[in-house]
Amino acid sequence: MTPAAHDQVSILAQQRENLSLAFRRAEQAHCLSIIDHLAAKIRLRCPEAAYVAFDRAGEHRAVAVDGVLGEQPSPLGACPWLWDGTESGHPLNEIDTDITLDIEYALLPPTSPVWALVRRNTGMDGSWLLELPPVDRAARAAELIRGHHPAATAIIVDGRAAGGRVVGVVEDRADGETQAPAVRPRLSSACDDALTRLVAQVFLLPPLADRHLMPVPNGFVHPYSISTSDQVHLMPLPSA
Repeated sequence: MTPAAHDQVSILAQQRENLSLAFRRAEQAHCLSIIDHLAAKIRLRCPEAAYVAFDRAGEHRAVAVDGVLGEQPSPLGACPWLWDGTESGHPLNEIDTDITLDIEYALLPPTSPVWALVRRNTGMDGSWLLELPPVDRAARAAELIRGHHPAATAIIVDGRAAGGRVVGVVEDRADGETQAPAVRPRLSSACDDALTRLVAQVFLLPPLADRHLMPVPNGFVHPYSISTSDQVHLMPLPSA
């Protein structure tokens, strides 16, 4: 192979890799947007909805929806059933097919970010729970962060780790005149996991990224001793 031909092959291989990455991100964003749209349709008819219970078995991994559940009332309490498909006249009966097809499609790609919203339903053998995304991800992130950092006004997020991770917290200064330097987050494991999922979703969905992600403050030093990049952003939090 001549040097010119080798260069051409290298260029095309890189172009193919770039297109593959772009396709995968578009596919992931599409899957997540399907679940966002489904969550809005479900909550329009059942505002207390928090989870969809479903089975996914068989050769073709077809989804069978068991019902819709609300939030767990206490750490030891069970999620209340709001709809199981058998109640005559329930508003969710109108979209039972949509619920099934949307979940089936959104879980089809192995790299779908919707898988991060799925966990075992401990209240029913062989069943899974799909957590519906929050209506306002920034507000939910603020709620989670302020459970550990009550004075937090913004977070520093890195899109390179697990799709998006909180690596710094900006808190109010007592003098109120200058912005405090970001501190390392002090989070429980459950809170860190929940925030990682939320931040990854913000990075994936262009409208959310455009709305919530801003340049990092001057002088920011990454807490894990790695360089910053265009994937590291400041994410202001809504007022408490």
